[in-house]
Amino acid sequence: MNDHGQRLTDRMTKSERDQSSPDSEPRDAATVMLIDRAGPTAKVLLGRRHHNHKFMPGKFVFPGGRIEALDRAMSAVSELHPDTEAKLLERVANPSAELARAFALAAVRELAEETGLLLGAKGDAAPASPGETWEEFAKAKVHPDLGGVHFIARAITPPKRPKRFDTRFFTADATGIAHKIEGVVGPDSELVELVWMPIEEAATFDMPTITSVILEELGARVEAGMAHALPVPFYYQQDGKFFRELL
Repeated sequence: MNDHGQRLTDRMTKSERDQSSPDSEPRDAATVMLIDRAGPTAKVLLGRRHHNHKFMPGKFVFPGGRIEALDRAMSAVSELHPDTEAKLLERVANPSAELARAFALAAVRELAEETGLLLGAKGDAAPASPGETWEEFAKAKVHPDLGGVHFIARAITPPKRPKRFDTRFFTADATGIAHKIEGVVGPDSELVELVWMPIEEAATFDMPTITSVILEELGARVEAGMAHALPVPFYYQQDGKFFRELL
């Protein structure tokens, strides 16, 4: 492991966390880090969670959540890059193209649900929608564009935490925002505010350790040129120590 990876895994291992809950299997989840590279410094979109939430109250996070069954059925104007698909299917129990695209589509859907931002391409006709949140894409005639989605990192919540997720972290460019639903973010919402911040500055916010670590991985990916073929770090804990494996 290089110095960069060792430093990040050391930070993860030393971070204090309550691991006194009954153990559980991690649930598949996905999140998307929107980046704006129009200016001299790349900026990332973060949301601050409501202070009354039991899970990470008041913390700055990326929009995201669990994979839902309908995510497998949503159509898209373009599919995942082959390198991205291949990396998404490493170290999974039942790999399939449908599963890989479901990870990415879940991230796009969660972004819409939590921020009102619909990521994709406007069309003359509505996309075929399997229902629920995807109906908003159909109403706005926005087709998810998976070819513009990059797989940045994967991380599994340590054992014996109150909630455990096997999260895939994606990024996409802010130019891919095709529509905005007003009124989604506010004082009574899951996310009370959204902020665009330079990646290095964003890491100083009040956020979970894994979020700050993934921000560094995002910064490194931007510096490296954002190619789909670049290795994807996979974080997991074993015997009380974090490991960083490259997919």
